[in-house]
Amino acid sequence: MLWLGKNYIARDARARMYEHLQHACHKVYSIKYHMMFCVKYRKDIFLDDKIVIFFKDVLKKIGERYYFTFETIGLDVNHVHLLVQAAPRYAPSRVVQIIKSITARELFTQFPEIEKDLWGGEFWNDAGYIGTVGEGVNADIIRNYIRKQGRQTEQLKLSDF
Repeated sequence: MLWLGKNYIARDARARMYEHLQHACHKVYSIKYHMMFCVKYRKDIFLDDKIVIFFKDVLKKIGERYYFTFETIGLDVNHVHLLVQAAPRYAPSRVVQIIKSITARELFTQFPEIEKDLWGGEFWNDAGYIGTVGEGVNADIIRNYIRKQGRQTEQLKLSDF
């Protein structure tokens, strides 16, 4: 038990209270973004399971390199929803730029046939959505929203990291 004023708080409750926090040199943070990107021309690129698996692998490598945590990933056939935790050194626009540029480059390298479907040689549409997400109920609502995106068939691919 931990003594805090008049109340006792169990160690388990204290651990749960801080489990979402990240640590870096001289700072503790919890910055999460809900992002949505569309494939250029709304092409049905993510129908192929090989592309989906490779895309998730690329995201994992991006997370390791840039210290991003991809909490939830929702893939529909032509767009992606991400719940990403990022360090405060990166502006939200920079997080988007890193994810879009690296995933596009790696997908074009691994699957050159995709570039033929996308006439301009760009994988992602210029538009998209990004919003900040607070911990607690707000994050749970966003996680559920991402899980419910797309079709109700097996073609919706979802991962929790």
